Amino acid sequence: MLIVQKFGGSSVANAERVFNVAKRIIETYDKGNDVVVVLSAQGDTTDDLLAKAAEINENASKRELDMLLSTGEQQSVALMAMAIQKLGRNAISLNAAQVGIESTSTYSNAKIKRICTERIQNELDRKNIVIVTGFQGINKYDDVTTLGRGGSDTSAVALASVLHADLCEIYTDVDGVYTADPRIVKDAQKLNEISYDEMLELASLGAKVLHNRSVEMAKKYNINLVVRSSLTREEGTIVKEECKMEKMLISGVASDKDIARISVIGIKNEPGKAFEIFSLMARERISVDIILQSIGRNNTKDISFTVHKADLKQAIAVLEANKERLKVDEIVFTDDVAKLSIVGAGMATNTGVASLMFEALFDAGININMISTSEIKISVLIDEKDVEAATIAVHDKFRIAHLSMKA
Repeated sequence: MLIVQKFGGSSVANAERVFNVAKRIIETYDKGNDVVVVLSAQGDTTDDLLAKAAEINENASKRELDMLLSTGEQQSVALMAMAIQKLGRNAISLNAAQVGIESTSTYSNAKIKRICTERIQNELDRKNIVIVTGFQGINKYDDVTTLGRGGSDTSAVALASVLHADLCEIYTDVDGVYTADPRIVKDAQKLNEISYDEMLELASLGAKVLHNRSVEMAKKYNINLVVRSSLTREEGTIVKEECKMEKMLISGVASDKDIARISVIGIKNEPGKAFEIFSLMARERISVDIILQSIGRNNTKDISFTVHKADLKQAIAVLEANKERLKVDEIVFTDDVAKLSIVGAGMATNTGVASLMFEALFDAGININMISTSEIKISVLIDEKDVEAATIAVHDKFRIAHLSMKA
C-alpha cells in the first residue's frame, strides 16, 4: 500500500514529539507500506515568523512573507528525516521545488496546479520514506508560494491524489472530528464518520481540524481520508462520500473569530450597485461571506458583508478609493464580530432546526447581527465576546434535542 501521512505543527512541536511521530511513521513503513509524509512547521513557528516580519515591516509584501514562512516547513522535514535516520530507517526530505509542486501566483493563498511525481516515485523505489514540506508550492516565476493557513492538509490530499495513494491520514492534536471544539464544549462528541459535504462546510466555517480546500479535493478525487491524533491510538474519524450512521439534527457547531463586518451605507436603490461593490472585492481577490441588504431612507439601501480580518484593511482602502464613484454616504466596519454556524445533512429532513438555534441564542441572551443559510448549514454573526457562550448554548440545545428524538 501507499500511504500519505500528514502531521500538524503541534504533533512535531519539539524533539520528543518529533521522535514520537518518527516512530509512528516507521511503524507504517515496517508493515511493508510505501510512505510519503507531509509536515507543517513546528508548533508556533509560523506565528513567530509573522511576528518577526512585523518587527521589520508591518506592510511586508506577500511575496516576501511567503519566502519567510516557507522556511518553517523546511525545518520540520529536515529534522524529521534526521530523526528517522537516527532510528535506523532511510528517509529523505524534499521541499516544493524539489518535488515539483507547481502553484498559481497568488502569494499567501496559492492553489496547487500540478505535482510532478517522478522524484517522489524514484525515492520510494529506493525504499526511502519521503518527507515533503506542506503548505507551499512554486509558481511560474520560480517563487515560493504558500497555500494559506492549514494548507499542509491540502498538500497531503493533493499528493495522495496524484500518487494514487490507498489512504491519506491527517494527524492532529485531537483524535478526530468533534461535534464542537472539545476545548470549548466539554461534552462534545467525536464522530466516527462524516460526509465530505458536512466536513467541507465545517472547515469553511471555522473548524480548525481540516483545511477546507483539502476536503474539497478529497471529495473531488474520492480520497480515503482519516483524521486521527498523533498523541493517542484512537481510531479517528473517516471522511467519506456517504455516512450510514444515524443522522443527527446537526453534525457540528463551528465558530470563526477571524472575520470582520463592513457596511456600505446610503447606496442608491437602483440596479447594478451591488455588482459595483462586489466586483471591486473580486478584483482585489477578497472573499466575501455573509451578505445582508436592507432598505434605508430616501430611496437608498445599505449593504453589509463579512470578509476575513486579514483582508479588512485592503477592502476598506479600495472602497474608500471608489467612494465617490459608488456614490455612498458612509463606509463603516468592525472586527469585533464572530461567525457561529451549525452544519448537518439532517437539516434537509428535519424542520425547526433554525428555530432551535435561535432559541438557544435567545436563552443565552445573545443578539444576532446577520444570518446566512444553505441546505446543510446556518450561520449567524454575533459579537466576538459572546462566541464561546453561544457555542456551548447551541451545542447543548441540539444535544438535548437529539436525545429527546431518540427517546
